[in-house]
Amino acid sequence: MKRILRKCLAGFVLCLPLLTHAAADEIVVGQAIDLSGPNADLGRDYAAGIKTYFDVLNTKGGINGRRIQYLVRDDRGQADQSVKAVAELIGQAHVSYLFGGVGDEVTRAVLNSGDFKRSGLTLYAPLAGADYQKDAKILFWRPSYQQEIRHIFSHFDKLGIKDIGIVYQESAGTADAYQRLLEQMKESGIKLSGTVHLTNDQKQLSRETAALAAAKPGFVIMVADTVNAGVFLKEFRKLAPQTFVAGSSLTNLTTLRQLAGGKAVEWTVFSQVVPNPGLGSSPIQLEHLNMMRKYRDEPVSALTLEGFAAAKSWVRLLQPGKRVAGQPEYAIPGGGFDIGGYMVGETANSNHLSNYVDIALFNKASGLTY
Repeated sequence: MKRILRKCLAGFVLCLPLLTHAAADEIVVGQAIDLSGPNADLGRDYAAGIKTYFDVLNTKGGINGRRIQYLVRDDRGQADQSVKAVAELIGQAHVSYLFGGVGDEVTRAVLNSGDFKRSGLTLYAPLAGADYQKDAKILFWRPSYQQEIRHIFSHFDKLGIKDIGIVYQESAGTADAYQRLLEQMKESGIKLSGTVHLTNDQKQLSRETAALAAAKPGFVIMVADTVNAGVFLKEFRKLAPQTFVAGSSLTNLTTLRQLAGGKAVEWTVFSQVVPNPGLGSSPIQLEHLNMMRKYRDEPVSALTLEGFAAAKSWVRLLQPGKRVAGQPEYAIPGGGFDIGGYMVGETANSNHLSNYVDIALFNKASGLTY
């Protein structure tokens, strides 16, 4: 029951009929995101963080007296469902702004859809990190895959590690990250110890995993969705229990631990694009903690903080006054702006607002140590 309530709460109006018209004093924001598919935990936390910030704003009267109506639709992590949901949000709910979903496959599908192209909207802050054309109608809040990979390499370079193993699941959603990984390896002079190709062939997986373990790489980096990463870890830890394995910030850690087991996720590290959400060491961390306690009956996470920060940044980016047809939704101040101890929008001509990347270790208590 609690899980069902969380789904309704995160979506705000997810369990209500789609509204067709907004009141004159409302700003309608739409989002299609995974709330029940493979990345549901990521999507629900992200939406909960966004909604929390919007709740805070609405209790203060909204933006210049206009309340925010936040409409969330469950795309189940499927590209075709996301395109359909976005079409409904644009055509029926008449959203003025559109937040993005989880993953590059979903993101590309929305960007290429006819309804989105005709809308003139910009897709804001998807949980994705591929490189897109600078003139594409997309604005990321989080850093790119390349920035995450570069930070992981920098972390292990300090330990003198110069050889790695790669775990790769070939798919539309991982292609860009894999290409950036190869480029970063070349740039950093990293030697490849071996590769595990994640397929449905169990014999191949066992053979390649055994070969990688025997090569004893300094660390292993996974370019895969959470389910396939869990399958690999479970197999790999039988042979290499204390080899570091690294993953990206979009790994669903709850699911990973369930699939691989508590022992298997020890010695794993993950890039993170927000600071520790459990600490109040900066104004935005403290604000997020306090507001989540006030408005949400659920624990904080990196994704609730990212959603909160993305929503707060969104408000700062809005053009002054009521938006008119043909006017860009967002204006990034020169030199960026502070959202509570963290600067965003500092890099000129970039479609990624934040450059913040950290490393967190998965610990025995099934949490993260930053």
